[in-house]
Amino acid sequence: MSFKHMRADLTVTRLAPLKVLALSFALALAFGSLNVQAQGVRAEIGNPLKQAGDLIKAGKGKEALAKVREADGVSGKTPAEQLMIDRMRAAAAQRAGDHAEAVRALEAIHPKTSGAEAGQIAEQIAASYAQMKNVPKANEWVAKAQQAGNSGASLKQLQSYLQGASGDYAAIAKDAAAAVEAATAAGKKPDEADLLRLADAYQRTGNSSGQALALEKLLFNYPKKDYWSAYLNRLPRKAGFSERFALDVWRLKLETGNVTKTDDYMELAQLAIQAGLPAEGRKIVERGFASKALGTGAEADRHKRLKDLAVKREEEAKSNIANQAKEAAEQKTGDDLVKVGYAMASLGNVDEGLKLIEQGIAKGGLKKPEDAKLRLGMAQMQKNRAKGVATLRSVSGNDGAADIARLWTLIGG
Repeated sequence: MSFKHMRADLTVTRLAPLKVLALSFALALAFGSLNVQAQGVRAEIGNPLKQAGDLIKAGKGKEALAKVREADGVSGKTPAEQLMIDRMRAAAAQRAGDHAEAVRALEAIHPKTSGAEAGQIAEQIAASYAQMKNVPKANEWVAKAQQAGNSGASLKQLQSYLQGASGDYAAIAKDAAAAVEAATAAGKKPDEADLLRLADAYQRTGNSSGQALALEKLLFNYPKKDYWSAYLNRLPRKAGFSERFALDVWRLKLETGNVTKTDDYMELAQLAIQAGLPAEGRKIVERGFASKALGTGAEADRHKRLKDLAVKREEEAKSNIANQAKEAAEQKTGDDLVKVGYAMASLGNVDEGLKLIEQGIAKGGLKKPEDAKLRLGMAQMQKNRAKGVATLRSVSGNDGAADIARLWTLIGG
């Protein structure tokens, strides 16, 4: 899933609470009114309100409103009876989608409430105004809800929706960043919705570095398939990221369930074979066949040829690996030992491969020492995840090696 689609889902996430919250609050108001009914309310008022509550639960908002009006038509109502009627009117109106009626009832109720209830009622009024596209009034009531001590997640989502509706993504970024920083400072995991809001707002305001950081925090805190896809698709465009890690990006896509297309399996397998890792290429092709992405359709013969090539190259690699290790040991630097060691680990001889990689690092003179640590950590992950993670966390630099290393620490944890 692209970040564009994630952003669309975020918009739905912002909009959904307006309806879901209205429904849940409508039911709460209805049940609250029915509880009041048992406390000395006259039958000519209590009976139609009870019927209205039943209709609300059945999803019949308009019919419920009719029963509320029947109760409201009774003369000589006490303040308690009027409050109960207004509560049920608000609940019925919300159930019926009559936001104007709901606002009138809720605004009548609000002055008669205090504390947490006042904050909840204010939020409901704000949500109703939002449904009516009256952003200024909605913002006014969001502020009143906050003043009453309402700091709930649904109110934050509503506030984000209103900011987005007004195009004030700078404000969204500021609020979301503050929420993320507050959670981090408190030693807590940032809220997923706050991180999504932050990434979305940064993208809309052209803050590419901020968006990248928000996506990374989103991935590291909530390593979901869709977030992996968004992050990995963007990673190669990161400033300074080297093209030599193209295969690594594809590997991560495969391990996170983001390789599903025929062409993707073919490209990944070919990159592995070209990198001198035919056993890895063969395993990739086999996964493609198992998923039915390969081996079917008009290109089935081509897929079979790639599989045969991978098997052939793997057999050749196994025959030559011992000689390659000897030649690597004779070199002045450890680069070839690292390369051959990783290839040996890929062929299934992980213990011997690790020894060669470690020898190469110890020998020194490496062109890319952080790459060597990356390969060591990845090979160690096959035998001892904890040890591999420790090595991967030691990888540094800004050319992509450290990025790949950090991402592998999330795999299989």
